[in-house]
Amino acid sequence: MDERLPTGIAEEPTEAEATAGPHQWPLAERPGFLARRIHQIHVSLFAERCAAFHITPLQYSLLSVLRDLEEADQTTLAGAVALDRTTTTGALKRLAARGLVTRSKSLMDRRAQLCRLTAEGVALHSAMEPAARLAHALTIEALTPKEQEHLTELLRRVISGHEHRRGQAIIE
Repeated sequence: MDERLPTGIAEEPTEAEATAGPHQWPLAERPGFLARRIHQIHVSLFAERCAAFHITPLQYSLLSVLRDLEEADQTTLAGAVALDRTTTTGALKRLAARGLVTRSKSLMDRRAQLCRLTAEGVALHSAMEPAARLAHALTIEALTPKEQEHLTELLRRVISGHEHRRGQAIIE
């Protein structure tokens, strides 16, 4: 087995894989394809419901984390939204330019940028939360409440399994 391949991926295809025709693995059975489609659907619903606020899903996630933590450095925020620091920093700069977030040097570590919601940021987050929650609900509305909970739990388990293997922080 090739050490560079993920666990469970053989270097050589099995006989069934080697002889399979091009249409024997429909897109609708591929987890990666399905994950991309559900993401597209959710982003579209979020854009429709939250358009008036001019906030992206990533920016909304950052506002939500800051609402919960009150203050956090950019590295903590990047981990909380499962993105790299560069992307997170860019999003925070755009939020700061709109007056929704303040960024200041930490007194404990001058290299760290501490972020907080401004009063405008708190107000905007509160105003858009019902629309954002509706977008999330509409994303999975085809499922029963029990199925929605089950789907969320399964997604957490998939993410957790990959993050444990890679030594990354787990999304809580």
